[in-house]
Amino acid sequence: MLFDRTSTTRCVFLACLLALGCDGQSSKPAARQVHQIPDGTAPKLAFVTNNTSEFWKIAEKGLKRALEEKGIQVDLKQPDTGKVEQQKKIIEDLVSQGYHGIAVSVISPDDMARDINKAAERLNVICHDSDAPNSNRLVYIGTNNYEAGRTLGEQIKTILPEGGKMALFVGVRSADNARQRHQGIMDVIEDTKIEVIAYKDDNKDLTRARTNVEDVINANPDVKLLVGLWSYNCPQIISAVKASGQQDRLAVACFDEEDATLQGIEDGVVHCTVVQKPYEFGYRSAVLLDALCRKGAAAMPENPMDDTGVEVVHSENVVQFKKQLAELKK
Repeated sequence: MLFDRTSTTRCVFLACLLALGCDGQSSKPAARQVHQIPDGTAPKLAFVTNNTSEFWKIAEKGLKRALEEKGIQVDLKQPDTGKVEQQKKIIEDLVSQGYHGIAVSVISPDDMARDINKAAERLNVICHDSDAPNSNRLVYIGTNNYEAGRTLGEQIKTILPEGGKMALFVGVRSADNARQRHQGIMDVIEDTKIEVIAYKDDNKDLTRARTNVEDVINANPDVKLLVGLWSYNCPQIISAVKASGQQDRLAVACFDEEDATLQGIEDGVVHCTVVQKPYEFGYRSAVLLDALCRKGAAAMPENPMDDTGVEVVHSENVVQFKKQLAELKK
């Protein structure tokens, strides 16, 4: 059962250690505060992303489902620059505007732990997509990014069964999801002859995301595989590969389901992509935030990590996946 309906006091300190065990996520600090609002008060809730990519349009559909089915209103807040400072300002504004609960995809967990803790003193804070495991956030909803990295790592082993050189590309490598995905991949390929010759971040600059790929291709004529860790990386990799005219030599593997990525699979440019479930990020975040505000600590799930799972999309299932995706977007 996701929520216990027992009522509690309005403000409860959870004194237990909420540890995630050995699944690639860090242990949590002990004290967490759950804020229950007065009966009859309508919760003010927000869902904060880490950028404005197409990925978040699917999460927005999950928020709309929560509104349509359960009457839960959640405001979508997006840092259009994708910068840490802008996300910090969004969180500060939500606190000052009297919001009761926020779900945040944290851009830089180390830099933002203090900001999250400060917000958590006033309202309920959960994380989605990219966690801040060493902060006082209450719950993480989203992909177990370490396991997702391992999933892509297994695909990489099938792409390069005899070994070879590969390069990785990401927006911000310090983000929790980037670190966990990278670690999962590296652990899987550790005992293989696969060599990582470059790991480049672009700080969410699409032009730089493409030039990073071009630089690697030009400087390393023997590179065999290009891997994108964030959703927008794969379309930029595809563009660079096509411009190089080396589609037949270069393999591509990545994360997420951008339209260009799925088309790349159909065109034979992309070997596979590991897709998350952003629709569930939105829906489950809305439901949990609403419950925390109304029921306090009684709404806390037993496991502070709600793993929404992943799926591998490749040439054999891409058409069916696109149909399912279209249904979600309706």
